[in-house]
Amino acid sequence: MSGRYTAPRTSLRTGGIMLLFTLAFTALMASTFQVTRPAIEASRQEAQMRLLAEVLPPGSYDNALLDDYVRFGPAPQIGMDAGGRVWRARKAGEPVALIIEGAASDGYAGRIGLVVAVHRNGRLSGVRVTEHKETPGLGDYIDPRKDRRKDTPWIAQFTGATWAEVDTAAWTVRKDGGSFDYRAGATISARAVTRAAGRSAAFAAQRMDALFAAPAGGLLGDTQ
Repeated sequence: MSGRYTAPRTSLRTGGIMLLFTLAFTALMASTFQVTRPAIEASRQEAQMRLLAEVLPPGSYDNALLDDYVRFGPAPQIGMDAGGRVWRARKAGEPVALIIEGAASDGYAGRIGLVVAVHRNGRLSGVRVTEHKETPGLGDYIDPRKDRRKDTPWIAQFTGATWAEVDTAAWTVRKDGGSFDYRAGATISARAVTRAAGRSAAFAAQRMDALFAAPAGGLLGDTQ
């Protein structure tokens, strides 16, 4: 008779051991996450600050930039169909500049994400590509880390440009009759970034007052 119960008892015992192992493993992973989460978050914020510092000199503002941001709703005109963020730089409480997320959907290899810093007077402080899949050694010069011309990176030409002083139609590359340079053999990447930078700069400049007035962490209303 006892032999009849050997297999079920073994299965139950094995199942119990597996359950205990699963619970212990889950608890370990949860505690590890809790311990490492502050370090992961600090690393993420550090990387974010490094990126923002590339488009806006840290000495030009004195507020906590990562905490002073506004979200905006769907804005397909700047490639942000799901919305995005704008960080607000201030000095002694006064508005200095906005750093806005934007994107180009017409890159050679697809979507190109970017951030654009725009001073209070509409002058660009800098543009940086945040994500792309452009061809290595050809179109990836839009990213200064991949640009072989370290002394004069292609993307640096946007620094100092003023969106209002450049006709909307001229916010493209010279090959298309615009105002900005490109590299031979890789026009599509440059065209996409140039146009997206212009659209993003205009979006920020035209909504400058509303973006600075919105509560931190809030959502800007109409973005269409």
